[in-house]
Amino acid sequence: MANIKLIDEAEAIEPVVAIYNDIKKTFGMDFVPGLFRAMANNPAYLEASWNRYKVIMGAGKLDRKTKEMIAVAVSATNGCEYCINAHTTVLKKMGLGDAEITELMAVVDLFSGFNKLLDGLRVESDIFP
Repeated sequence: MANIKLIDEAEAIEPVVAIYNDIKKTFGMDFVPGLFRAMANNPAYLEASWNRYKVIMGAGKLDRKTKEMIAVAVSATNGCEYCINAHTTVLKKMGLGDAEITELMAVVDLFSGFNKLLDGLRVESDIFP
């Protein structure tokens, strides 16, 4: 259960209503995800975050599938069940199967372990871009 009230669509005021409509249209959903309903307690923060989301997750040098894979990897590393579920759902809708998602999590596991080993042993980098 959330520690704060999530602002439902029926009680949202402008400019939150317009942002909610854009979120539903962009995601092709008939509801506003809890992440954004939590942010709506501060409409300026919701607006800034939603605009940032659209810029970063929109068209760019990386394709959307790659961005979603990164989102799942970071979410798994940070232990965010909400985001793991959301972005895994998107990846499945994009055609990734269980084998690909397992391989993605194996990469997360491998490099999480490598990171912890190197940090714990204080091994200095000897490879530079």
